[in-house]
Amino acid sequence: MSRLALSAALSIALCTAAQAQPVEVVPLAAPDAFSTPGRPTGLPGDLWKGASAATARTVLPTLAAKPLSPAAAALARRVLATGAAGPPGLGDDPALIAARAGALIALGDPAAAAAILQRAPGLERNAELSQAAAESALLGGDDARACAIEQALGTGRGQPYWLRLRAYCQALAGQTAEGQLTFDLAQGQARDAVFGRLMGAKLSGGDPGAASLRNGLDLALSRSLGLDLMAAKPAPPVAAALTGGEPLPPTWDVSAIDGATGGLAAAIAVGQDPPPGGLSALIAAAAEADAKGRARLQSAALLVAALAPELTAADRGGLAAFSVDPGKTPAGRAFALTRAGEAKLMGEAALLSLWVAAEAGEKGPGVADRARIVRALAQAGLAQEARAFALEGLAALP
Repeated sequence: MSRLALSAALSIALCTAAQAQPVEVVPLAAPDAFSTPGRPTGLPGDLWKGASAATARTVLPTLAAKPLSPAAAALARRVLATGAAGPPGLGDDPALIAARAGALIALGDPAAAAAILQRAPGLERNAELSQAAAESALLGGDDARACAIEQALGTGRGQPYWLRLRAYCQALAGQTAEGQLTFDLAQGQARDAVFGRLMGAKLSGGDPGAASLRNGLDLALSRSLGLDLMAAKPAPPVAAALTGGEPLPPTWDVSAIDGATGGLAAAIAVGQDPPPGGLSALIAAAAEADAKGRARLQSAALLVAALAPELTAADRGGLAAFSVDPGKTPAGRAFALTRAGEAKLMGEAALLSLWVAAEAGEKGPGVADRARIVRALAQAGLAQEARAFALEGLAALP
């Protein structure tokens, strides 16, 4: 066989072999309510692996509606801004996307919410999702986008929020008569004295009074009227929009408790695990403390112990004799949180911790519930957030 013929034969053989290879088709996962990232967070793409869809549906709507402590708010911002496949069974439910974005806005991260909402499908078909998108646009100073969202909305247009935004957009467009009519409809449906004062001045002049920074629409109105924004106290999302950038991590002054803990609080503040000898000394001191200092030291020892990777038999025995209040978390929720930590279910441990925190309010959970959160988060791989909950609790001890 000639060299040319051999080359041709080899080419035909290689092509035939290539054609015979099976082509593996890997279906891409459909986008869901959690897939779009708000910002880089350093958390893994399997954040929500094994998480309960029922828990997610319960917890997400509460995060914008109930005040959270600084540690809980920081945890919520980080997990909600993460782009990761959501818990199985949630899909791309617009209500959940709205709840996720709404919580980020309420907790002071409107930029992350805006990034998520830019890729959210079906804005015009869901009033809650559209409202979150409009608020994020107003907070970002993009009035034109907020007005475009209002115009495109196909449902819920008669709700007070949309009537107020429509009146503002009509005023911006020079449609004063139409804006006045819409303004009257909004006030007739749900009177708002602050909006009435600002919008009245926008439509017909007069003294608008002081700026208001309750939300994105207040901010937009106050800006458009040239009011002094620095003289008003902003709500968290407005404060974040005015300062720009990502929210700063919270910090706590633990100097008052640090002397009593032998420096353990300061070590935790710089990211160290509590050294076994120091923790053992604190547990022993708490067990021997007089009645006046016993509750404080026992609480501190419990919070520090929750961060420790291991405990000695003597330390466990000392902790078991403490009389710290057992907490207010229902037994089933407490059990689920403990198991989520043990199973290293990062997303579920975060959600259950936030559920407990949301029920506790802006001061955060009591010591026993907080220690359970600290332990579960540490086991699940959220060490930064576990330390934050511990430091917040230590700083609050009387």
